[in-house]
Amino acid sequence: MNRESVAAALFALASSTAGFITTSRRLKHWSDVPAEDQPALFQAQGKESVDVQVQKMGGPNTHKLAFQLYVYVHNTDPTIAPASLLNPILDAIEAKLTPTPGTKQTLGGLVQHAFISGAIETDEGVLGDQAVAIIPVEVLAV
Repeated sequence: MNRESVAAALFALASSTAGFITTSRRLKHWSDVPAEDQPALFQAQGKESVDVQVQKMGGPNTHKLAFQLYVYVHNTDPTIAPASLLNPILDAIEAKLTPTPGTKQTLGGLVQHAFISGAIETDEGVLGDQAVAIIPVEVLAV
């Protein structure tokens, strides 16, 4: 497994959705991303673990890599909830990570599976113009 290739492939997949204006693997706080530079996507790399049971039996190291995709959407139209702009982006990212039901996203054969894992945290901007989502993505690789 090549960690950088995996991270780059996930970023390429996620950033190819939804017409993002700004994309980066260097996380910025939403307050540091001007409204005109949104929608924006940022990717952060988190924890990594190795399946020790497989390793103990002489098998290859199986890695679990955790990533977070941060999506920012800004909307100043008081008649449209910021979540109305955020939800289609979340749907598009989820569709990319699950190409068709019953299939796995292998990032072009680099990994066994890349998928949304856990709760997607959202702040739809109810009290303001900024909407934010944090999507946890788990990658299984040998």
